[in-house]
Amino acid sequence: MLSTQREMEILTLLNLSGSGRILDLSRRLNVTEETIRRNVRRLEEQGLVRKVHGGVYLKDWVAEPSFAQRYKEQPDAKARIARTVAAMIPDGASLVLDIGSTTAYVAQALKSHQNLLVVTNSLTVAQALTMQNGNRVFMAGGELRSHDGGAFGAEALAFVRQFRVDYAVMSSTAIDARAGFMLQDMGEAEFARAIIKCAHTSIMAADATKFGRHAPIRLCEPDLFTRLVTDQPPPADIAEMLTQAGVGTVIAD
Repeated sequence: MLSTQREMEILTLLNLSGSGRILDLSRRLNVTEETIRRNVRRLEEQGLVRKVHGGVYLKDWVAEPSFAQRYKEQPDAKARIARTVAAMIPDGASLVLDIGSTTAYVAQALKSHQNLLVVTNSLTVAQALTMQNGNRVFMAGGELRSHDGGAFGAEALAFVRQFRVDYAVMSSTAIDARAGFMLQDMGEAEFARAIIKCAHTSIMAADATKFGRHAPIRLCEPDLFTRLVTDQPPPADIAEMLTQAGVGTVIAD
């Protein structure tokens, strides 16, 4: 795990373009270049970055598609996964839904449910479930990101930590046999870790294209999840990882 808040801030800045100059990072974070170099050395030891002369690169970085693009990918699989997740959640339940595109499908699948208490940092989720069937919807505050309508940062984290809910439903960028569930964005990872702590049951909703992918941010120990809902059986090595972690795999119909 990252040892300092500054290391998380460095990774967040690097995730914007995949790389950065030591000088620019020191100016953005208002610390000395030597301080940044020390943080970068620790990140390099953890295998998260690669240091070069005067700069640093985020390992395994690729630009993540926009939310609109991701929402259009694998629509049939995501819809099946969403219906399966929705069937696990009874009327009157409380839950947190994150910013993922698959989670947005889950919100649509929940529109016939009644009296839900929904906590989210996603404008898409909030719009789908507010003013529906007696639901109560709580939206995290702060600036909404232009590319996905998500709220992140200290305000969103403080907000969500006030709740204790029955379920947390989230999605991931990648599922790796060694690292488990992974994300592209540090802010999303921080929010996901926070909502796992708020929930009695945590459900990962991810289609089979995530199997074997890699992303720069490890979410958490996989055993913090109760179930993975997906559309195809995972490869043998990932299935073994899930079994060892005690994560049940549910294949959507």
